[in-house]
Amino acid sequence: MAVPDPPLGRAPGVHPRGQRRSAHRPFADTVPDPNRLRWDPLPDPAPGTDFLGGLWTLGGNGDAAQRAGMAVHLYHADTAMDRVFSDADGELLIVPERGGLLLRTEFGLLHAEPGHVALIPRGVRFRVEPLDGTARGYVCENYGAPFRLPDLGPIGANGLANPRDFRAPVAAYEDVEGPVEVVNKYCGNLWTATYDHSPLDVVAWHGNHVPYVYDLRRFNVIGTISYDHPDPSIFTVLTSPSDTPGLAGVDFVVFAPRWLVGEDTFRPPYFHRNVMSEYMGLIEGAYDAKAEGFVPGGGSLHNMMSAHGPDRETFDRASAADLVPHRVDDGLAFMFETRWPLALTPQAAGADHLQQGYDDVWSGLERHFRPLH
Repeated sequence: MAVPDPPLGRAPGVHPRGQRRSAHRPFADTVPDPNRLRWDPLPDPAPGTDFLGGLWTLGGNGDAAQRAGMAVHLYHADTAMDRVFSDADGELLIVPERGGLLLRTEFGLLHAEPGHVALIPRGVRFRVEPLDGTARGYVCENYGAPFRLPDLGPIGANGLANPRDFRAPVAAYEDVEGPVEVVNKYCGNLWTATYDHSPLDVVAWHGNHVPYVYDLRRFNVIGTISYDHPDPSIFTVLTSPSDTPGLAGVDFVVFAPRWLVGEDTFRPPYFHRNVMSEYMGLIEGAYDAKAEGFVPGGGSLHNMMSAHGPDRETFDRASAADLVPHRVDDGLAFMFETRWPLALTPQAAGADHLQQGYDDVWSGLERHFRPLH
């Protein structure tokens, strides 16, 4: 993606000198965990928490300075930011789960509701305002190649996410005097400087390094019309490709409302191990492969080569179901899928809302061998 030409606006003058505010390189403190893990939603934030103060890092991989890898964050906030943030390490894919957000960026305004995703490119300054009281959701920080639409291959010209459905910001700028704190994430550390004006003062720009919003319900789902459960790669909205075909730095995958019509088929995901690691979140409703315990705002992590599949209740129900066409329209789930294992932060590994006994959801599964005599 091209970097835009210099914006037109206030002459930049001398750049304010920044001070390092805090270290933010947490992934070396723990080793990747091969166990299946699941968390309840974040608790409500303390009053007065803004988006930046309410970012909660779950884990990550790679090296921001080497432009490889990613991190998973959650956020909860009840207060508009009066400071400005930018991330030089990677682009931020924001997935609201509760409450709408107004994103004030250098390029204008974006409005993102639950069911939307918003992307802030690397280095773009922005501010977040919750619109409905407490806001909560997920963030994928992508250090690698910028997200783009996946190659459609045999699917052809139509399907999955269509370029026409991605919305650029509504033009707007600020001409505000006075001290403004600007926080920059740079090589894993947070730096802060005080400007004498708002940096969101861009009145024109040129290029395609631009924020955007996408409505996940516009996703054109592709699925089987004969038999077998298809690989969830056909639900990829955006991908950050790596140097190895088939192994993305990050894939963003959505499980959107759709019809299930396969015959002679176990319709939920079958039991499997992946060569990529999966962090799954739930925006609304229920996920068809996990009937209990996986709630909106929560999340699960199945690191690469860790076996997993439907819980016992889902297995029993799906095994006995009459395979008539069935509409899945009561849930909206997603995955951040990455080629490397995710190492947890100490706060995620020891969180009070980490579910204990997650593996119990598979207890009681029986043998179903039927040998021929």
